[in-house]
Amino acid sequence: MTVAGRPGGQPMLFAHGFGCDQAMWRLITPAFEPDYQLVLFDHVGAGESDLGAWRPERYWTLDGYADDVLEICAELDLEDVVFVGHSVSSMIGVLAAAREPARFAGLVMVCPSPCYIDDDGYTGGFSRADIDELLESLDSNYLGWSAAMAPVIMGNPDRPALGAELTNSFCRTDPLIAREFARVTFLSDNRDDLARVTVPSLVLQSRHDAIAPLPVGQYVHDRLPDSELVVLEVNGHCPHLSDPDLTTAAIGAFLTGRGTR
Repeated sequence: MTVAGRPGGQPMLFAHGFGCDQAMWRLITPAFEPDYQLVLFDHVGAGESDLGAWRPERYWTLDGYADDVLEICAELDLEDVVFVGHSVSSMIGVLAAAREPARFAGLVMVCPSPCYIDDDGYTGGFSRADIDELLESLDSNYLGWSAAMAPVIMGNPDRPALGAELTNSFCRTDPLIAREFARVTFLSDNRDDLARVTVPSLVLQSRHDAIAPLPVGQYVHDRLPDSELVVLEVNGHCPHLSDPDLTTAAIGAFLTGRGTR
C-alpha cells in the first residue's frame, strides 16, 4: 500500500484491475496529488502484495476483495473517500460502497462491467462458451494467454508498447491467484448490486473496448441511482494508460462538479 499526496486531504483510493498493479495509475495520480491524499494498493496476488494472505475461501467471490477495501479504509481511518476502480475493481467498489455508504463520497468506475456474459435483454460482450474457453486457455497456459490477450485488452495495436506493458504486468501476477481472480471476475454478476449504490458515481467508458463494450457502460449508468456517463473517444480497456490526459480531465471534471475539488 502506498500513501501520497496532500496529508489530511480528502482521500482518493485507487484500485487496479485484473492482471495489473498500483503502478498502472502512475500517469494520472500526479494531477491529484496537490489536493488529495492518494492511497494505492495491490490486490492480493499482484504487485508487491503478500501472497501468503491469499485464501481461496476469502476470495471465492468479489466480496473478499471488497472486504480488503473496507479494511484499508478502517486501518487508515479514511472517510469521505473517492474510490477510483478500473474494470473489475469498479464492481469491488460498488460492493464496498453499498455495504458502508457513509464512508464514501463518490465512485469513479473506469471501464466497468457488472456482468461479462450476455443475457436476455443484456449485452455483456461474451457468451458463456466464450468465457469458458477463455478460462480454459488461461488454466492451460497462463503465460501464453497473457501474451495473446493483453494486446487485445489494451487495444491500440499501433502502439505495441502499451500491449507489452500489460503483458509484462500479467506475467508478474502470481499465476495461481490470477487464474482464480479471472474466474471470479468473468463469472461474477453484480447487476443487482448497482441499485444499492447511493453515492455519486462516474462511469468512464471507452468508445471502443473489447472487454466492456458501449452497451455495458450505458447499462451501468442507467442502473446507478446517481451517476454520470462519460464516453471517452479512445480505444481499449485501459484509458488511464493509453489516454491519461483524457481520463484525468474526466475525473477532475466530475470531482469539481461534485464540489470535492
